[in-house]
Amino acid sequence: MRTLTKTTGALVAAAACSLLLAPAAYATTDTYTVDLHQKKELPLTATSWTGDKEKTCADIPADKDGWHFVLPGKTTDFVKLTVTFEKGGEQVITDFGPPSDKHAFASSEAGDTLTSAVAEVKGGEVKWFNLSHTCPASVTTSPSPSTSPSQSPTAIPSGSATPTQNPTGSPTGSPSATPSENPTGSATPGGTAPTASPSTGGSSTGDLAETGSSAPVGALAGVAAALVAGGAFLVVRRRKAQQH
Repeated sequence: MRTLTKTTGALVAAAACSLLLAPAAYATTDTYTVDLHQKKELPLTATSWTGDKEKTCADIPADKDGWHFVLPGKTTDFVKLTVTFEKGGEQVITDFGPPSDKHAFASSEAGDTLTSAVAEVKGGEVKWFNLSHTCPASVTTSPSPSTSPSQSPTAIPSGSATPTQNPTGSPTGSPSATPSENPTGSATPGGTAPTASPSTGGSSTGDLAETGSSAPVGALAGVAAALVAGGAFLVVRRRKAQQH
């Protein structure tokens, strides 16, 4: 009976030890879900976050907003982190660090809003994870070019539009109205040849048409007839003088 009692006591002790060790093994191998500690502060942007801000978050580009999440405790690690942004939508992150799997990094477009963050973790017994700090994007904007030109363009035609001819239609050279030869011949001694001045009065509607100059044809014909008559008179007078 004593041997049976000892055997039974050993079995009971072994069973008790297994029951005590079972929760510890479960806690170290299985995963569980925890929420963001700052859940009540959502939604928020990287610039509106009132906590710490840094210039860089791991290898996230400088033109993106960076988000750094951390798990408390010494034995707890991230397994999966799911974050949701207002414009960028949902991101599932399974690659963690540096420096260890207790650190997770997410990126978003500059100015986007974080609306949700949930993590699956393993190890320890934590109730939440923290948003450690944000890294707002450092986007530099180049100055826009001026819309006002420094010089106003001047439209200069390649060819001159100014006519080179006289717009009145009058020829540049007018024939002389004065005959070049003297029809009277040699002048008589003591006498002077009569000079007939043609009239320069304006032509009436009955005058002949002009032939390239402003002097009417009738006036020129009258001058020529007067000159011929004067010449004939001088010739007759000279002959009579020689006969006497």
